[in-house]
Amino acid sequence: MKILKAKQKLQHFMSIRSDNPDLLKAQYRAFTRQMPMMYLILISSTWALSITHMQSAPIWLTVGIPALFTLGCMLRITFWWRTRNIDPMPDVAHAALVRTNRLAVGLPIAFTVWSFLLVPYGDAYAQSHVAFYMAITVISCIFCLMYVRSAAFIVTVIVNGAFVLFFIASRQPTFIAIAINVALVCAGMMSILLTNYRNFERMVISQQRTEALSNENLLLANIDSLTELPNRRAFFTHLEVEFERAKAENTRLALGVIDLDGFKPVNDLYGHSVGDRLLIDVSRRLTTSLKASRAFRLGGDEFAIVAPLAPDDALLVANANAISERLGEPYHLPEGTVHVSASMGIAVFPDLASTLEQLFDRADYALYHAKKTRRGGAVLFDAEHERQINIEARIEHLLKQANLEDELSVMFQPIVNIGDEQTVGFEALARWYSPVLGHVSPGQFFPIAERAGIVSSLTQPLLKKALAFASQWEEPLRLSFNLSAHDLNSREGVLSLVGIIEGSRFDAGRLDLEITETALTLDFEQIKSSVEMLRRLGCGISLDDFGTGYSSLTRLHALPLTKIKIDRSFVTDLHKKPASYKIVKSLLTLSRDMGLECVVEGVETPDELAALRGLGATLVQGYLYSRPLSEKGAAEWCFAAAPASRLVC
Repeated sequence: MKILKAKQKLQHFMSIRSDNPDLLKAQYRAFTRQMPMMYLILISSTWALSITHMQSAPIWLTVGIPALFTLGCMLRITFWWRTRNIDPMPDVAHAALVRTNRLAVGLPIAFTVWSFLLVPYGDAYAQSHVAFYMAITVISCIFCLMYVRSAAFIVTVIVNGAFVLFFIASRQPTFIAIAINVALVCAGMMSILLTNYRNFERMVISQQRTEALSNENLLLANIDSLTELPNRRAFFTHLEVEFERAKAENTRLALGVIDLDGFKPVNDLYGHSVGDRLLIDVSRRLTTSLKASRAFRLGGDEFAIVAPLAPDDALLVANANAISERLGEPYHLPEGTVHVSASMGIAVFPDLASTLEQLFDRADYALYHAKKTRRGGAVLFDAEHERQINIEARIEHLLKQANLEDELSVMFQPIVNIGDEQTVGFEALARWYSPVLGHVSPGQFFPIAERAGIVSSLTQPLLKKALAFASQWEEPLRLSFNLSAHDLNSREGVLSLVGIIEGSRFDAGRLDLEITETALTLDFEQIKSSVEMLRRLGCGISLDDFGTGYSSLTRLHALPLTKIKIDRSFVTDLHKKPASYKIVKSLLTLSRDMGLECVVEGVETPDELAALRGLGATLVQGYLYSRPLSEKGAAEWCFAAAPASRLVC
């Protein structure tokens, strides 16, 4: 009976378990990462031993057999390398491990016999190398086979058993001592291996239990822990249910997507704890503002409202604006009074949204337009938006198919010092002529390229063209060039820009690269790193459209800026608008205090220019001086004799 039990235990020990699929797959994944290393060790050790015997042993023994071993090992390396990232079915994993168990018999015997055949050749040093080879081989195999204990045990018994018997039989005291020492070391390592394998089994089983608990908790994980609103997962589940109901009952279903404007500066200024309390207050206001509808937190500062049995469009928009207005009221927190606004995009089923995906996408598109044109208000997706989507899809398609080197061109608008009426540089402005669409406004195709993630394919050829033309200018004329946030949002992108600048004949010290304030709302640390790299190259860094974004002064101070540009929205009729006048005055003062140059954009009338002179502005650009010029026009402008005659009244 004892013999039978011992036999069963041995069979269990030497077999590959198939009763636990998760354990089997975990063994396979861990094993595949180590097998290539084991075969590489075998190859390198075999050729090292072979080389030391080439002068004394026959070539078939020192080259032929190692070459066969290498071929076999490379085939196995290729197999395991190809399967390293595969998540196999349990039966596939079991078959692969069983095959490894079988190979654990043949391979050790082959390598052991070959090494013994080398013993008669060479001197004592060469024989010692054989002993070292067998010892280090079995030790490395034990490590690499630790997740398949039966294979590790087989290899150890075959190689170590033959090694010990062979060298004890040599009656050479040194070899006998080495054999006994290696046997003891391998015994200790096998003990450690068995302990580690048991721990590995326990870990996998523990993970199984944890996953089971996690799956159970997942059923309850539909509440946002901060705001206690239903979360994104609950939102999509609820939306799908309401959508199917509306479709079955032929009723209207409205979806509103809300984004807080100015939330990020609150986090930057007051910290995340204040931002969290603000989100809690927003969720409370949102909940109390709703009756038949239901609110959700999608994540960050984004919320959603699902409104079944939606009223007519006019009432729907009115209700949405009332919610946005309520969310836009001041928030009185212990740290101070906080102001944010809430933009909302709305889409309605079945009006212009016939599927669940369309409903969400079109609400999101309406939100984009709300943030762009009605910040702090609500926009309902309508037929004009649908037409715009089709146009933008066509533009995106044509951009991806376009020969940008030929179709893109650059215009240049002068930047003038109003103190002496001298031109100090030009801003490069992109133009695209599509053979299909004709001239397309940059205000239209650039945002589309940014959303499609292809804006860098536009920036790079435009920068090359602008630098090529500007290289003909005499010093100290400068070139200003606009960059997208996406151009700076990765190290690879900024390195491409650096390569273009360094490969041009234009002095980087005369190049001003313009970034928008909204770019700072993305990955600020990466943007900062990219800007610093360009600054080290010698380029100036201008902050474009200053005052229109939501960046905190702390972030602006952290960037190595050299210039700011005041947006034209503050300049138009500033002599008639006290608020605009005060804003421009404050921005000019701020630029002087920060030691930055300041360019005022969009100067179109003599009255605007006179007001800017009174405020102490020095650098301006706009239609008052010149519309954007072609390369020929810019060249003629540079050589014009009388600076005063450049005024276009």
